[in-house]
Amino acid sequence: MNTEEAKKVSIDELFNKLSSSKAGLSFEEAKKRLEQYGPNEIAEKKINPLVKFLSYFWGPIPWMIEIAAILSAIIRHWEDFGVIFAMLLINAAVGFWQEYKADNAIELLKKRLALKARALRDGKWAEVPAQELVPGDVIRIRLGDIIPADIKLTEGEYLLVDQSALTGESLPVEKHLSDIGYSASIVKQGEMDAVVVGTGLNTYFGKTAKLVAEAKTRSHFQKAVIKIGDYLIVIAIALVAVIFLVSLFRHEKFFEILQFALILIVASIPVAMPAVLTVTMAVGASMLAKKEAIVSKLVAIEEMAGVDILCSDKTGTITKNELSVKELKPLEGFRDVDMLLWGRLASREEDKDPIDDTIIAKAQSISEVTENFDKYKVTSFKPFDPVAKRTEASIEESGGKKFKVTKGASQIILSLVANKDIISSKIEGAVNDFAAKGYRALGIAKTDDSGQWQYAGLFAIYDPPREDSADTIKTARSMGLNVKMVTGDHIAVAKEIAREVGLGENIQPASNFLDKSDKEAQQIIEGADGFAQVFPEHKYKIVEELQAKNHIVGMTGDGVNDAPALKKADAGIAVAGATDAAKSAAAIVLTKPGLSVIIDAIKESRKIFKRMNSYAIYRIAETTRVLLFMTLAILIFNFYPVTAIMIVILAMLNDIPIMMIAYDKTKIYPNPVSWNMRRVLSLSTVLGIAGVFASFGMFWIGKEIFHLDRPMIQTLIFLKLAVAGHMTIYLARTGEDPFWHKPYPALALILTCEITQVIATVFAVYGIFMKPIGWGLALFVWGYAFVFFVINDFIKIRTDKVMDHFGVRFRRGVQAS
Repeated sequence: MNTEEAKKVSIDELFNKLSSSKAGLSFEEAKKRLEQYGPNEIAEKKINPLVKFLSYFWGPIPWMIEIAAILSAIIRHWEDFGVIFAMLLINAAVGFWQEYKADNAIELLKKRLALKARALRDGKWAEVPAQELVPGDVIRIRLGDIIPADIKLTEGEYLLVDQSALTGESLPVEKHLSDIGYSASIVKQGEMDAVVVGTGLNTYFGKTAKLVAEAKTRSHFQKAVIKIGDYLIVIAIALVAVIFLVSLFRHEKFFEILQFALILIVASIPVAMPAVLTVTMAVGASMLAKKEAIVSKLVAIEEMAGVDILCSDKTGTITKNELSVKELKPLEGFRDVDMLLWGRLASREEDKDPIDDTIIAKAQSISEVTENFDKYKVTSFKPFDPVAKRTEASIEESGGKKFKVTKGASQIILSLVANKDIISSKIEGAVNDFAAKGYRALGIAKTDDSGQWQYAGLFAIYDPPREDSADTIKTARSMGLNVKMVTGDHIAVAKEIAREVGLGENIQPASNFLDKSDKEAQQIIEGADGFAQVFPEHKYKIVEELQAKNHIVGMTGDGVNDAPALKKADAGIAVAGATDAAKSAAAIVLTKPGLSVIIDAIKESRKIFKRMNSYAIYRIAETTRVLLFMTLAILIFNFYPVTAIMIVILAMLNDIPIMMIAYDKTKIYPNPVSWNMRRVLSLSTVLGIAGVFASFGMFWIGKEIFHLDRPMIQTLIFLKLAVAGHMTIYLARTGEDPFWHKPYPALALILTCEITQVIATVFAVYGIFMKPIGWGLALFVWGYAFVFFVINDFIKIRTDKVMDHFGVRFRRGVQAS
């Protein structure tokens, strides 16, 4: 059977062929089918690398460079033509390489987030990558899963499936035996086995969906920097237009003026900005991945840097998620052994549910339970779901007697029994006793001969705090981060765990804020150290009210019903072991448990924000310095301080070091940060104007002291702009601190800055495309640039202090604009 024929195998034919199989496919057969059908994925259309490279010659910026090159040829400035053409090639090569690096980083992240599936292979349940599923695979689908392929349901009671993204249906759809489940649907309730009948492009999703590249999504920060780019373009065009008109008025040659104007515009526009933004984000995401935090949406990096309140799940994040049965409290008529036996029957090993595994492990340690277990057969099983809050199994004894067992939340189990009014005080007392020790109560019940539920007893389940939780919470507070614990457990359990990790004991039950006015609810939620007896839908309310108070909220979650809160949060975080649905809704997916992973991710995000901020300040300062100096020199002195070819060389040399900003070492902001356009524009403008004064100082020295001719003055100015411009990178990267403060620049940044400065020096000394000035004047320029570098650093620090005085800073809740 060839590939095309294989794809035409009907659903019914596959289903009939495999419905009797109890062992599923063998790994060998699955491998053959994978070769036959291809991987279970929808590949994005690949663009030919040559076509992608050539695309960098198309667009407004390349067109202006190309027109400038043509004009150079027309006026027979062949040196200009050669350098401009080289600039065009270098811009294309740098853009192509940066996009390639970013695409590779994003592709690696996607692989880390790839879905897994539970497949029956060689008679055993195994976890396999979803892309390796093939038609005929028997898989298990359960609450919170994203269905990995088109399937036909074969065993189980029902599924409640959200397929709104595919069909537009607003409400979840119920699925039963023999129904078809579509790939990319989300399971809201239930658990069933199914046979895979369609993969990859042969699924309903594959035929209808269009993939959107996540890398192209813009964050608020990216939008702000793009606005800066637009602002610089407008300023550049306006000032160049003034130069152009004045030059025409002075009867200078039209084509030479036009060529110079085009080159100046190109040099002033931040051509490298999209590449810098994309690479900084992608490289940052790769660094986060090394810290076990996978970024599913690049825009989340900025939001993580600004988070000031983190709502953290208790289980698995603050605690170890290493559950154990600490005590058993049987009720009248039942023994410890009975509780463990019924609990074992109400659990299913292959589901890998933490509570099920805990009960099973305890039951298997008691010989009487293991000896009697084989006398019972589970005829049907209802897995846990967050609505029912319990599991249920139908049991048949070896003698033919039938009954049911259930385990779940103590109050839910209490609601099932007929004598609840009689035993409720006893149950409540036992639950409170457990809670005071930090234990969670789990109820167990069994039906009697008449089918009435009988409460058998309570398990005390303990999940100890992680060893690093208390220290991590202290670290978070030192970073200006308010950690609030969120748990579904009893309030006394939550208070005990909060006390153990030093979180505070102002724990509020969800009922305290649900029926309150928005103002009252906000006060309760904002002042709480944590929340107990929380249902997933309450998380959404917590996020909403905190956001209404202008907080940037991080929210953790792991279940399918956490998805709305994860989407609502500024930074939704799916914890280790989260369901597929939670992962798809979250912006950050953790692959390692613990609160420390989240804190590390926030630290790294603040570093990335710092790099982006450094780039913005540098880019605006440099553009202001060059454009303003050029315009004033031409208007006031009727002197072109640099030639067209010098501008092109400066633009090429400037682009190289700023690509390394993505890899720079930076300090971590001590508080949550946010984008503040007013501060960046103020600081960069001051630095730019200071640079204009320094450039005019060099012009005056060259003319009045050294008595140089104009071509040599142009070379002197060229070298000053190149050396001082790269020194501005060192100013921008340290922010409010002096340039010598740690952390020192990354080696890659130092090397690219210094090498390009040396190249500019060699050009100036030996007169490559310009009149030579010799080593003596070149060294003088270096010394002059360094003196003004120190002066500018002092100006930067003073400007920063003035802005701090007026409240213009990078802190949430106190920014002035």
